[in-house]
Amino acid sequence: MERFQREATAFFRNLYEEERKVLVFGEGRVGAPVMLIGEAPGEQESLQGRPFVGKAGKNLDAFLAGAGLERSALYVTNVVKFRPTRLSPAGRIVNRPPTQEEIKLFLPWLKREIALVDPRYIVTLGNVPLKALIGRSSVIGEMHGRFVDWEGRRLFAMYHPASVIYNPALKAVYSADIAAFARQYGEETKKESGK
Repeated sequence: MERFQREATAFFRNLYEEERKVLVFGEGRVGAPVMLIGEAPGEQESLQGRPFVGKAGKNLDAFLAGAGLERSALYVTNVVKFRPTRLSPAGRIVNRPPTQEEIKLFLPWLKREIALVDPRYIVTLGNVPLKALIGRSSVIGEMHGRFVDWEGRRLFAMYHPASVIYNPALKAVYSADIAAFARQYGEETKKESGK
């Protein structure tokens, strides 16, 4: 993983030489059975150098705890490893969704990261990682809360934890989805261990 991070840092430093992009790599343990993938770091993630530490990260942690999943036992990352920004009408630097070009640029690195972590389950958080892995026709509204097979792994699509901040009506859906994942994951884990 250290080699992966060194090589990615060198690649993107050369590519964005003028902009000095801060890369935020995934965290967790290599070999974790579950890998959570978001779209890109936000302001707090970029400042702290860790994924999902802002408001969305606090939401994610609360939902994981409610479902009996410990973040320390998982691996958490993003498709795009730097904060995509734009200038707001008020002149402030704010987050923006990653462009298709940025997603395509990072996708080989994400796939390499997936291979290094080697999770059995991948949980995509929002449309960006879902479309990056499954294809552009995939839509979170249709695929959330379901398992699909992806390249020998089980993929489970969920809304992004930030969506609950902007649309509180999704809170019940989000809770139900993470509970469904935790239940299925628990059942499959018990079967595999023969308990």
